[in-house]
Amino acid sequence: MKRFTAVVERDSETGLYVGHVPGFPGAHTQGATLDELNANLREVLAMLLEDGDRELETEFVGIQTVQVG
Repeated sequence: MKRFTAVVERDSETGLYVGHVPGFPGAHTQGATLDELNANLREVLAMLLEDGDRELETEFVGIQTVQVG
């Protein structure tokens, strides 16, 4: 079983949750709930991995708060 880190945001216009896996081209989707988003991400990742294991182009490190002004 492989594990990936997904970045999750919420679209202010649609209210949908949007997720992507940094460094994994094509690994992005959306969902109305966090559970739906997670299921959609699992489905997308499984489809992308059907062609064989892929090496991530980048590694997720974390988030930072940046204060301006």
